[in-house]
Amino acid sequence: MYIKKTTPTLNCGLDLVGEVLYGKWKIRILWFIHIGNLRPSELQRKIPDVTRRVLNVQLKELEDHELVTKKIFPVLPPKVEYSLTEFGKTLIPLIQSIGLWGDEHEERLRRVILQHNAGASEEVGNVI
Repeated sequence: MYIKKTTPTLNCGLDLVGEVLYGKWKIRILWFIHIGNLRPSELQRKIPDVTRRVLNVQLKELEDHELVTKKIFPVLPPKVEYSLTEFGKTLIPLIQSIGLWGDEHEERLRRVILQHNAGASEEVGNVI
């Protein structure tokens, strides 16, 4: 497993939140566990762009940060389910608010993201 070589800066609440939620898929993983997608295969179907390895790494980090718990059932093949801890549940209203903000500004966000991506593609094309 990857271990960071530098000590994180934890000077304020934003640093702490960034350290715990940093990762492309973590907010979506938390949301989908909240709405009942508890198994890694269910999460992967909900987030098809995530690789199984990255999903497992981010689930492990969420578990290490005490936001989710992992339950392993003693069956063959092994069955694993994740659930939010009470601490993890405190993030759900914040995630919901962020999602609503995204919905409210969807057109503008989509436009600026696509413009940025198009500009980045042009820059890469000019370098080659």
